[in-house]
Amino acid sequence: MSNFIRLHEADDVVIARAQLMGGTAIEGVSVRGLIPPGHKLAVRAIAAGQPVRRYNQIIGFASQAIAPGEHVHVHNLNMGPEKGNFERDYAIGQDVKPATPQRQATFMGIRRSDGRVATRNYIGVLSSVNCSATAARAIADHFSRRNNPQALADFPHIDGVVALTHGTGCGMDTEGLGMKLLERTLAGYATHANFWGVLVVGLGCEANQLNTWLAHSSLKEGHTLKVFNIQDSGGTRQTVEKGIELIRAMLPEANQVRREPCSAEHITVGLQCGGSDGYSGISANPALGAAVDLLVAHGGTAILSETPEIYGAEHLLTRRAVKPEVAHKLIERIRWWEEYTATNGGEMNNNPSPGNKAGGLTTILEKSLGAVAKGGTSNLQAVYEYAEPVKAHGFVYMDTPGYDPVSATGQVAGGANLICFTTGRGSAYGCAPSPSLKLSTNTTLWRRQEEDMDINCGEIIDGGVSIAEMGQRIFEMMLAAASGEPTKSERHGYGQNEFVPWQVGAVM
Repeated sequence: MSNFIRLHEADDVVIARAQLMGGTAIEGVSVRGLIPPGHKLAVRAIAAGQPVRRYNQIIGFASQAIAPGEHVHVHNLNMGPEKGNFERDYAIGQDVKPATPQRQATFMGIRRSDGRVATRNYIGVLSSVNCSATAARAIADHFSRRNNPQALADFPHIDGVVALTHGTGCGMDTEGLGMKLLERTLAGYATHANFWGVLVVGLGCEANQLNTWLAHSSLKEGHTLKVFNIQDSGGTRQTVEKGIELIRAMLPEANQVRREPCSAEHITVGLQCGGSDGYSGISANPALGAAVDLLVAHGGTAILSETPEIYGAEHLLTRRAVKPEVAHKLIERIRWWEEYTATNGGEMNNNPSPGNKAGGLTTILEKSLGAVAKGGTSNLQAVYEYAEPVKAHGFVYMDTPGYDPVSATGQVAGGANLICFTTGRGSAYGCAPSPSLKLSTNTTLWRRQEEDMDINCGEIIDGGVSIAEMGQRIFEMMLAAASGEPTKSERHGYGQNEFVPWQVGAVM
């Protein structure tokens, strides 16, 4: 096995499989200095201002002359003229593939009365505003298996009672975009298939009024949805007591669910990557993409997101759009982000993070080209805005920030009942009410943080396992997790603190 990885014959760089020492011969050139694992090495001379290619795609421009054998990173590679706004060929619909016969994998799901299928069976406690977060958490804590092991002892078919609280809900324009996003997010969680029932606790005087939210969301109170305010309930203590009694009344019926064989078409997986490294676009992301193609072939749905992290690679998605309007909506969201970041004094290349750069990623273009690999090769069926209900089957896109908790929150609000999360640096993340699978990009991370990782895609880098083989393993792991097998993050109790609705606009 070689000590480097070449991704395309036209590339200007190769990727170090292990640390390369000065003087090592690579592709007919001599390594200059130390090259860390996952980092790039120039295999030909690159003049200042010239584009640099990886994946046979432009990942940036040389900020100074780069000699063969040199380390290519932040010191000699940047976004180039106009911060990377060079021409991209969107070639809308050019790579759309003909439909293939649907396959019929199954998993053990929980069928709801309206026909939807859940992968978990929780009761949720949501807060309308930060002011009611403490009360909401106190209600859920009463049923915590860690704090009160007997509270759910008689209800083995309930996965838990979880509080999902947040830091907003007031000090905002009641008709603005921020409020619309919050309302949509809360509505998506309140009606999520993985919740048998939900309580929503407010304060009473906040901008996000419960009755207004219900009306805007076309929701009504019923035996599985209860809403109430602290100010109407006599204060915090009585609010907590009321919430506990409402959940106690739900428990017997919620416990009656049973798992049964269900088609994989009922799985909707949100795709995430966080703490990415130079191997992400080589191992875990394309392997997850292979699993996505399998899921789509079986009628399921996969949601790619994190718009700032597909920036510069969006042309690879527009080529797969089934309709021109799908591609144009994606392009419109890219333009919105360019204006949004500029308005807030930033730029799209503020991403990658310091951890990404330490792992070998240099520009957002490079990061994005690896990130889109999570979406496989299936046709792009639809583009959704943040937290919109996902109704299409197949591969779809949802506009979200790149920050993982905010992005996954939008995906779950849209209906994702499973999350698959790749990481090269070691992200610690979980999600409620949807289980989250963690995919390690490299074996070093797997050995260091195995208690947090569900599968080691580093076997691809190590040799001996193909992307297709790893994709099959991931697909089978999706079916197992959807059937109730606990993920590593669930065993650690992750999920409640990772509910982070996207907050935009002025805080007033």
